[in-house]
Amino acid sequence: MPMANDLGGKVALVTGGTKGIGLATARLLATRGATVVLNYFKSRDTADGAVEELRELGSKDSYALRCNLAKSDKIPDLFDDIKKKFGKLDIFISNAAMGMFADVMEVTRRNWDMSLDTNAYAFLRGVQCAVPMMPEGGRIIGLSSLGSFRYIPGYSSIGVAKAAIENLVKYFAVELASKKITANVVCGGFIDTDALKMFPTYEEIKEEVLARSPWGRLGTPEDLADVISFLVSEDARWISGQSIVVDGANSLM
Repeated sequence: MPMANDLGGKVALVTGGTKGIGLATARLLATRGATVVLNYFKSRDTADGAVEELRELGSKDSYALRCNLAKSDKIPDLFDDIKKKFGKLDIFISNAAMGMFADVMEVTRRNWDMSLDTNAYAFLRGVQCAVPMMPEGGRIIGLSSLGSFRYIPGYSSIGVAKAAIENLVKYFAVELASKKITANVVCGGFIDTDALKMFPTYEEIKEEVLARSPWGRLGTPEDLADVISFLVSEDARWISGQSIVVDGANSLM
């Protein structure tokens, strides 16, 4: 089981790390001794608050880097900064996501490009930048959702991007095995975050999920963070190329 300070000396990057699932994950890594770098896009104040919290939890060298991951030409700068400061990256958690909601027959090129670029291509490009500075035992984690394999109203282009992430880790897992680097996806169910509240049908979906949930509740960012925290541990060294659904069995109903 993951223990206090078992990630001491490790450097982790969490994209979209200043709130929700990203911040919940960053907190856990910080309590285990990792130096956590947070990527953010919008609010510097929110990022500063998150960094201060991580430093109080023990990640003394934690800091935040602004980068719009939809602009792929800017992604290498993010990793170059980490390399200059620490010389390596042990853990890459690709959590940042963005997309436009539209039924499949209404998807425009703009919908498509935003969803694929910010989700799937940012993950691919991030791994390509991370691996050259990643020592043996490195960990790569992508974030997905149930929309990668089941219908969610208005989620068409985002669901395709999430499915691409789940397939990418299979290729990463095989091609990076010789470097002793694992790659996995954590696929969340309906996790109650600010991002999910942006769904046009949020209240509708929430009621439906609660009605059929075996646990009678929605998922929390901490539910996913706990699984991510396990996957970056030494105990998970033989798990690679997997998409792990974390939804309290909701997708079975």
